[in-house]
Amino acid sequence: MYKELDAAWTELTQPGQMFEVDTVDALGRTIKTFKHAPASLRDIWLLTAAHGDKDHLVYQDERWTYTEAHNEVAAIAAWLTAQGIGQHDRVAIAMRNYPEWMLAYWAIISIGAVAVGMNAWWVPDEMKYGLEDSDVKVLIADGERLERFLQVRDAFPDMKVAGVRLPEALQGTVGVTPWSDVKATTPNMPDVTIAPDDDACIFYTSGTTGRPKGAQLTHRGCVNNIMNIAFSAQCQGLALAMVEGEAAVTELQATEPAAMTALVATPLFHVTANNCVAHAATVSGGKLVHMYRWDAGEALRLIEAEKITHLSGVPVMSREIIAHPDFATTDTSTMVSIGGGGAQLQPDLVGKLDTTMENARPSTGYGMTETCGIITSVGADYFVDKPASAGRAMPVFETKCIDANGDEVKPGEAGELCVRGAPVIKGYLNREEATAEAIQDGWLRTGDIVKIDEDGFIFIVDRAKDMVLRGGENVFCSEVESAIFEHDAVAECVVFGVPDDRLGEEVGAVIVPATGKTVSAEELRAFCKEKLAAYKIPRYIWTQAENLPRNASGKFLKKELRTTMDVKLAS
Repeated sequence: MYKELDAAWTELTQPGQMFEVDTVDALGRTIKTFKHAPASLRDIWLLTAAHGDKDHLVYQDERWTYTEAHNEVAAIAAWLTAQGIGQHDRVAIAMRNYPEWMLAYWAIISIGAVAVGMNAWWVPDEMKYGLEDSDVKVLIADGERLERFLQVRDAFPDMKVAGVRLPEALQGTVGVTPWSDVKATTPNMPDVTIAPDDDACIFYTSGTTGRPKGAQLTHRGCVNNIMNIAFSAQCQGLALAMVEGEAAVTELQATEPAAMTALVATPLFHVTANNCVAHAATVSGGKLVHMYRWDAGEALRLIEAEKITHLSGVPVMSREIIAHPDFATTDTSTMVSIGGGGAQLQPDLVGKLDTTMENARPSTGYGMTETCGIITSVGADYFVDKPASAGRAMPVFETKCIDANGDEVKPGEAGELCVRGAPVIKGYLNREEATAEAIQDGWLRTGDIVKIDEDGFIFIVDRAKDMVLRGGENVFCSEVESAIFEHDAVAECVVFGVPDDRLGEEVGAVIVPATGKTVSAEELRAFCKEKLAAYKIPRYIWTQAENLPRNASGKFLKKELRTTMDVKLAS
C-alpha cells in the first residue's frame, strides 16, 4: 500500500492539480508552497458564505448558520473598524471555546488585522505580559478573562474592551462594550487587500527560557496548512482506493466529499483546534460543535446528537471516550476519524481505537505552533500499520535531520528534525535573537529528535527541548523553576516532566530548602498560584536535604533526577 501512496501523492501534486507545489521567494527564504493556494484567510472566509443555511457553529442550544455567522462577522468587523482598528493592528481574544471566539477571529483577520490568541489559563500577570508584548489595541474577553484583566487594567488606559457572555456582576463595567452592542453594529466588511506574508495571528508558545514567545503565523502559512490537511485526507483515501482496485478509485472520484462535523475539544488559542479543526471544517462547509469544557460523557452525548464525524484532541480524550460507561450505548457510527495531536498517540491506543470504534479510523498529526499546524499526518490503515509513526511530512515541507553539530545524519539515524516550507512562521514577535536561533536559512529547528524510515514516515524519538507537554499544553521548566526560586525558603530547584497516563506528562519539581528553613509542598503550590497558570503548578513535589546532582559545568543532572525520583514518595 506504500507503492499506492507514492502513486496517489504524485497524481495529486502534478502540474495543473489542486495540490501542485511551486517554489517561491518569501520572507527572505526560498520555500515550497501550494501553487493554487488562496492569498489569505480572508479569501477563504468570504468563499464560505456560499454554504448559506448550513449549520456552522453550535453551542448548547444556540446555533449559527453560515449566513448568520457571516452577518455577525461583518458586524464585528464594522465595530472593530469604528474603534480605529486597521490592517496590521492587533486584537486579542481571551475566552473559553465559545462560538464568539471564531466569529471574532474571522472578523479580525478579514479586515487585515492580527488576531492574538490569549491563553485562557493565564493569570493577570501573564495576561499583562502578552498584551504588552503584542501591543494590543482591542481586547475581546469573556467574564473569567475580563475579571483577570481588570486587575491589570491600569496598565492599559487606552485599550478598548468588549465583553462576551458576562456574568451579572460584570455587566455595566465602565469601559467595557457589551457584546450585544458589538453585534448590533451595522454589518460592513471593508474591502482590503491582504498580502500572503502578512501576519494573520499571533499564538504564544513556550520556549526553553524566559517568557512565552509570540509566534507570527502568516496568511500564507495558515492557508497552506488548510491545504496540507485536505491533501492528507485525499491522498490516503485515494491510495487505499488504489489498493482495492480501479472500481474503488472510480467510486471515490464520483463521490462528493462529506463536510466535517467536528467537536471542538481543545483550546482555540492553539493551532490544533483553530488551524487544524476550525479552519478545515469551515472550508468544507462543516459544523463546529463547541463544549464549555471537556467531559467524555458530554462528548458522547454530542457525538450522537450532532452526528459528529471528527474528534481531534489530545490522546487522553480518545481514551476516555472508549472507556466511558456510556460508550457502549451511544451511537458513534457517524464518526469517521478519531485521534488528534498535541501529544503523540501511544501505539496501544491506535489499535484500541481501530478495533473499538464502529466506523472511525485512528488518525494523528504532528506539528507545532511554529508551522501553523501540521508537519505530518497519518490515519487509517497507514497509522494502524505504523502506530508509532507520525506520518509523512506534507508536500510543502522539505525535511532534514541534524546532529548536535548541525550536520545532517545518515538516512534512518536519529537527529533533530528541521523543516522548511510555506507554513513556517515569520518569526517570534520582538525576539530577533530567538527567531535567528530557531529559523536558519528558512529551516525551522523543531527541537524534536526523530527517525525517518524508508517510506518517508517520521517517528518521534524524543524532545530536545526542555519542556513538559501536559495534555497538549506546553510548560517550560525554566519558568516554573523561576517562580519557585522566588520563594525565599528554596535553595535549589529542578523541574521536569513526569509520565502520566491521562495527560501524557505532569509537572514535577525537586526542591532543596535553604539552610535553616523549611517549605511544604502545599506552601509552594499556594505560592505559585499567584505567578503561574494552574496547569504549570507542579503536581509532584519532592523535598530533600542533600544538594541536587550536577555535572562538571555545574548544571543540574535533570535526566538523572527524572529517572530516579519515585512518584510514590512525592507530595
